[in-house]
Amino acid sequence: MIAFISRRLITSFFVLLAATMVIYGLTALAGDPLEDLRELPGPDRERRMADRIDRMNLDVALPLRYLAWLGNLFRGDLGVNRDGQDVAVLLGAALSATLQLVVAATVLAVVIGVLVGIVSALRQYSAFDYSVTFAAFVCFSLPLFWVAVMLKQYIAIEFNDWLRDPVIPPAVIGSVALVGGLAWAALAVGDRRLRLAAFGAGAAVTAVTLALLSATRWFADPGIGLFALAVLAGGTAIGLTVLISGLQYRGPLYAALAAAGIGVLLSEVLDPVLADPGWLGIFGLALVTVAVCAGLGYSLGGLLRRQAITAAVLTGLVTGGLIFVDRMLRGFAAYSERVRGRPISTIGSRTPNFTGDFWQTNLDAAGHLLLPTMALILISLATYTRYSRASMLEVMNLDYVRTARAKGLPERTVITKHAFRNGMIPITTLMAFDFAGVIGGAIVTENVFGWQGMGSLFLQGLQQVDPAPVMAFFIVSGTAIVVFNMLADIVYAYLDPRIRLS
Repeated sequence: MIAFISRRLITSFFVLLAATMVIYGLTALAGDPLEDLRELPGPDRERRMADRIDRMNLDVALPLRYLAWLGNLFRGDLGVNRDGQDVAVLLGAALSATLQLVVAATVLAVVIGVLVGIVSALRQYSAFDYSVTFAAFVCFSLPLFWVAVMLKQYIAIEFNDWLRDPVIPPAVIGSVALVGGLAWAALAVGDRRLRLAAFGAGAAVTAVTLALLSATRWFADPGIGLFALAVLAGGTAIGLTVLISGLQYRGPLYAALAAAGIGVLLSEVLDPVLADPGWLGIFGLALVTVAVCAGLGYSLGGLLRRQAITAAVLTGLVTGGLIFVDRMLRGFAAYSERVRGRPISTIGSRTPNFTGDFWQTNLDAAGHLLLPTMALILISLATYTRYSRASMLEVMNLDYVRTARAKGLPERTVITKHAFRNGMIPITTLMAFDFAGVIGGAIVTENVFGWQGMGSLFLQGLQQVDPAPVMAFFIVSGTAIVVFNMLADIVYAYLDPRIRLS
């Protein structure tokens, strides 16, 4: 493994070195970096042109200019742009903004897309499968700039206006209830009568829920509440136990339920601590949660301690996430009032000059992240759904899966421990390219939503014929591609023991 990694690093270094030479030359020859200054009137024009020529070494031959930049790079100096700004500072701000924007969207797209694709494969040719296939093709064909503009209009502008009087019209309740009923019917397994019953139950539950939210004006002052938190945490405990160990043995279920119950109780006990915490405090609480839940799994797990620890830890973390969301929602009304009833932003990464407590500042960040994250998820979700569905269908027909079933293993074990693990190999390749690509930013999304990230840094440097920002972008994104592809190769060996790296 060490020899493989060393060989890949040496090869990638020379590939990146050759690529930097090409990119630098293409950028430098893309136009005239003095074009804007040539149009200036007055005697100041010659002085400013001379300053830029000296700053960008335009009086030096292109190969020597590249060698000078390369030498500075090896010394850790990314240089300055054509206006004299330190490129390292610009790169740090752009990279931070890009990671904030696209990492959450990519992770959500991977998790949701893979789960939906697996369920779609297991329910092949069902109503759910056809619905997912249709939705995936529609989302995949949508232009990103059009999706972004529609989100700004209807999720930001229209929704912000509606929050002034958050009453849901009966026609909307009926339409959403119909969609909810169809979703329940698609997920139901059985004959037509069972699917009709699921449709009726789903439509009724959706309609009653929306009617209650409208009558209580929940959207004006939202929150999960203790009862709903307990129900969601308990449902999470049961669901995770079913996936991890099944319900044949009670130890993992008791550990997961204990983790959920303790988390719900501590959400009230720790109310003073959660009033205005910091990220360090939240991270510390997460570590304590993992330790306590691992202890619960070890003590209550019985014969299945490893599964019990996994179920308890995951339940505790999900419960902690629900508590975090509940606390943020409690501060929504005060935050909305401070931003004049416009909590969902259409441009930028933060509200200028906004200050507040921990929950309000995070609500402000979430309000700015919501629309670009939704735009990126809609496009990526379709890709992961289709890839994971196709991969699982291929794996499910292989001999070792049929052998596992013939040996009498439970279907849950066949899916999670045999089919899913090998079905993830093609998805790993796609994830490696996507996670490496997001480091380079999302140029269209950043442009529509006014987000000053890596994409904007690259585009601005290209338009201004300024090689320094472009090369800083290329170094980061190129290195990310090399690293993530190497990680993908290592994950291959973990997912499939037949793969050997020498």
